[in-house]
Amino acid sequence: MAMDAELRDGFRFRGGHPALDLTATLTGRLRDRQQELLATPADLARWLVAAGFAARTPDVTVAALERARTLREVLYRLAIARRERRALPATERQELNRIARREPAAPVLTPDGTVRLDGTADAMVATLARLGVELLGGQSAPRIRQCDGEHCAILFIDASRKGDRRWCSMSACGNKAKAADFRRRAAR
Repeated sequence: MAMDAELRDGFRFRGGHPALDLTATLTGRLRDRQQELLATPADLARWLVAAGFAARTPDVTVAALERARTLREVLYRLAIARRERRALPATERQELNRIARREPAAPVLTPDGTVRLDGTADAMVATLARLGVELLGGQSAPRIRQCDGEHCAILFIDASRKGDRRWCSMSACGNKAKAADFRRRAAR
């Protein structure tokens, strides 16, 4: 089911790209209170496994966790700038490039034909940064959207043919919006 693919080990994967999925690890961006889903090194380790980067739980240092949080916020601000067709903020761009220059994890083809990364958690964060560089500087960048759902700030790649996708997930925010619209029309 769609929700099973979108929700793994307590994390939402609705972005269509790992760099955008990382930005969803801080929830409530449009509310007064946010929730940090990468609160501990163990949380980042769980996210790396849930995202398909690691086959088994990697050891995560506090430094790797801090770098991942920094990367997340840099990616979010840069993606918003791309979405709004603004100039990319220099400080964030430089930080993304700095993280991307670190030693990346090596891709490994598994017996079942999937790709996993081999390396430290810090190397996986560097790989995420490289993926972010490729996304923000590539052909998919103009298709970055932010969910129209009330209070939802999830970023995603609009892969729809018309380029008119509005919600991070039809089964979540889209369904809520359509139900609210139905209730409004029925109340008239």
